[in-house]
Amino acid sequence: MHRRDAAQAILFGVLAAGKLPLVRAQPAGPETVRRIGYLSAPTRKSVEKALGAFLRALSDLGWVEGRNLIIDYRWAEGNVQALPALAADLVRSNVELIVAPAASAVSAAKNATRTIPIVMIFPSDPVAAGLVASLRNPGGNVTGTTFAPGPEIYGKQVQLLRESVPHATRMALLWNPADAGTPLQLHEVERAARSLGVGLYRAQARGPTEFEPAFAAMKRERTEAVIVGNNTMFLVHQGTLAALALKARLPTMFSYRENVEAGGLMAYAINMSDFIGRAAEYVDKILRGARPADLAVEQPAKFEFAINRKTAKALGLTIPQAVIARADAIIE
Repeated sequence: MHRRDAAQAILFGVLAAGKLPLVRAQPAGPETVRRIGYLSAPTRKSVEKALGAFLRALSDLGWVEGRNLIIDYRWAEGNVQALPALAADLVRSNVELIVAPAASAVSAAKNATRTIPIVMIFPSDPVAAGLVASLRNPGGNVTGTTFAPGPEIYGKQVQLLRESVPHATRMALLWNPADAGTPLQLHEVERAARSLGVGLYRAQARGPTEFEPAFAAMKRERTEAVIVGNNTMFLVHQGTLAALALKARLPTMFSYRENVEAGGLMAYAINMSDFIGRAAEYVDKILRGARPADLAVEQPAKFEFAINRKTAKALGLTIPQAVIARADAIIE
């Protein structure tokens, strides 16, 4: 029996045994069934669009889930503290590689293994967080993509929010102190606020039960707009945050367009669905034999500014036309 025929016979045997779902024929790709892990802090539902982009990108590269690729998913359901145990479980399941969106997931995966390759997605500053030695030469077992070309994205968020709410003299930053990537954002938001002569109040939320107290504190502190931190928990509970901000009459700036689609006022961020597909290329290269230490970390080159016009109207906010003209997406 030829090697190709033998590989197909093994795969069809696995399918017949019910271990993998039978799927329609797909474009030719690697014939050996491989197993990878996917470790993520939010719920699957909250990132379904981005996950779909990732799976499509893998398919374009020849890796089709259910055909020659098995993905073991571990979802923390918004509870960052659950990530270390989930990462350890993936390591015990003998996956060949772990995909880890956001700094919290990457950190948990790296603490669980120093040998299994880790493809990271979105950490703001992986060098400062100790995830890689450098962007050009990551070293170790971690590589992938980073959220921003630099921390200046957070300063841009402050600037755009101030231009949209020109009367605001005091803003709030809603942040999660349990997130390893938070210190960088805190520093940059504070610096940008000072440069614009805007006061800043820090409001903490480690979980959804702390959202309402945080917004109540913002109102007591007489804040006039809110920057919501770049944290996956805030993505998971996008609808709740949008409703609380509207109830408090507070304009919001987010780090994910999905929050704006859920009713938040605006976001300045990368296109998550587009950029997450880039991580598939790292998965492909590593499964074909590349070492993570030799693959430079990729940075996004394009950012999108999205505004929810319906939310602005509900807030009684008239956003200057000059700001609207700079938006890449207007959500009605």
